[in-house]
Amino acid sequence: MSRQYFSANPKQPFSDAVLIDDRTLYLAGRIGLLPGTQQVPETIEEETTLLMEGLVEILRQAHMSTADLTYVQVFCPDVSLWERFNAVYAGYFTGPLPPRAFVGSGALLFGAHFELQGIAVRESSAQS
Repeated sequence: MSRQYFSANPKQPFSDAVLIDDRTLYLAGRIGLLPGTQQVPETIEEETTLLMEGLVEILRQAHMSTADLTYVQVFCPDVSLWERFNAVYAGYFTGPLPPRAFVGSGALLFGAHFELQGIAVRESSAQS
């Protein structure tokens, strides 16, 4: 079994994702922080956009896209934000949406409103 690790910030004590056998990508929890900070943006929409852009970047590094996502789980301390999150989230997909759980949770790091984790699977082992 081969493993390739991806990390946006080598100073953090974990990887953002691990690609197994050039096919299955396991994504660690992602939150939408302002670049270079540990601060959440002022709006839910901007936070969701930053979260999704970070997700897209990790997928890109693995030569994948949101079309390869097979499962997504979102943690959120305030489930009343579900519709506002969905309004931004859905814009990152052009085909069928992956199965997703939206889970009410306790407080998230840095006061984030969302944390997303997921699994992506490449159709074949050849990189696109």
